[in-house]
Amino acid sequence: MRILWLNAGLLLPLDKGGKLRTWHLMRHLARRHDITYLSFQDPSTTAAERDGMREVCSSLHVVTRHDPAKGSPGFYADAATRVFDRLPYAAGKYRSREYRQTLERLLRTERFDLLVCDFLVPAVNMPRTLPCPSVVFTHNVEAEIWRRHYERQRDPIRRWLFKRQWQRMLRFEADTLSRFDLALAVSDTDRTTLQGRYPTALPQPPFVVATGVDTTFFAPRTTGEVMPKHLVFTGSMDWIPNEDAMTHFCHDILPLIRRDEPDVTIAIVGRTPTPAVQRLADIAGVEVTGRVDDVRDYIGRAAVYVVPIRIGGGTRLKIFEAMSMGRAVVSTTVGAEGLPVTDGRDVVIADTPSGFAHSVVALLRDTARRVQLEQAARDLVVTHYDWSAVAGQLEHALALAADGKRTAEAA
Repeated sequence: MRILWLNAGLLLPLDKGGKLRTWHLMRHLARRHDITYLSFQDPSTTAAERDGMREVCSSLHVVTRHDPAKGSPGFYADAATRVFDRLPYAAGKYRSREYRQTLERLLRTERFDLLVCDFLVPAVNMPRTLPCPSVVFTHNVEAEIWRRHYERQRDPIRRWLFKRQWQRMLRFEADTLSRFDLALAVSDTDRTTLQGRYPTALPQPPFVVATGVDTTFFAPRTTGEVMPKHLVFTGSMDWIPNEDAMTHFCHDILPLIRRDEPDVTIAIVGRTPTPAVQRLADIAGVEVTGRVDDVRDYIGRAAVYVVPIRIGGGTRLKIFEAMSMGRAVVSTTVGAEGLPVTDGRDVVIADTPSGFAHSVVALLRDTARRVQLEQAARDLVVTHYDWSAVAGQLEHALALAADGKRTAEAA
C-alpha cells in the first residue's frame, strides 16, 4: 500500500508515549508498505532527527512551527488569543495554511491507497473531501481527558475554562470522527467509550490496535543494584495528567509512605518538566531529571514503579515498559485504564492516597511478593504484547480500510 501519514510532529526523539506507539507500529509497516509522512517540526529539530525518520517512512515532508512551553508567558498569551475560538485550544493551535497547502499538493500530485491521521489534530488541516479511504488513529478519547480536567478543578475560573475546552472537544471529536472511514482505538475501553459518546459519528465500530512494548529493548537488567527504598515515575512532564499525578503524589501520597518508610526516594523522569514539576525537586528525596538519554537506567534502579494518574485517556505505555523490565507497578485505576492487567497478579491498583501509600510500602517490605509480581508482569507482555504482534493488528485494519471492506463485522 501507499500510505499518506499525517501527524502533528516528528517522532524523534522518542520521548512521549504517542510517539513511541506510532514509531514501533510504523517501523513494522514500513517493511512492507510505502509511507509518506507529513508533520510539523520545531525550529530546534536536528538534521539527525529528520534523517532518522527514514527508518519508518520513504518520504518526509515538514512544516516548521513553534509551540510555546507549557506554563510559560508565551503559552498563556497564545491560549488567551484562543479563548473564543470555536475549536478546542489543543486542536485550533495546529491550524496552518502551509500544512494544508502541502497536504493538498500531495493529494493532488500523488496517488495514495490510504490516508492515516495520527491523533485528531492534523484533521484541522484536511480538506473535507479526500481522493482515498481514510483512517483516524485515536490514541485517546480526547473529550474524556478534558472532562476529567474539568471535574478535578476547584478554582471557579479554571473550572469554567476547562468546561469550555471539554465542550469544544466534544464537538470537534464528533465532527472529526465522522470524516473518516474507520477509527482505530488503543483499547476495548476506548472503543466502548467512543461508541457510547459518538454513536452517530462513527461509520462503524472502531478497530482496536492494542498497546505494545519492545520486550527486547525493555528487558530486565542483569547488572546494577536495585535501590530497595527507591520509586520511579516516567513520562512527558509537560503533559497535564502527568504533572497532576506527580504533584498529587509528592504532596498527598509520599508523606504517608514516609510515615512508615522515612528513607523512600523518588525519581520523576521525563522531558520538559513544567514549573510546578520543577518545584517538586525542593522536597527532600525527590529528583526531577528532565529529559534523559535512557529511561531504562532509572526504571531498572527502582524497587517500585508508581503511576498515580487521576486524569487521562488511552493507555499508558509506561506501565508496559516497566512490566517488561520486570518492575513491580502500583497504579491508579485511571493509570492502568484500558490495559489487560489484573490487580494483584500483574500490577497493584489503588485509588486513594492511603491505599496507594499502603500498597507501595507493602511491596517495599515484601521482597518475595514483589518478585512474584515482577515475574508475572514480564511474562504477560512477552507472551502477548510485543510490538511485532500488535503491528499485525494495525496492518490488518489498514488493509480492510484501503480495500473498502469496512464493515462492522470486520472491525
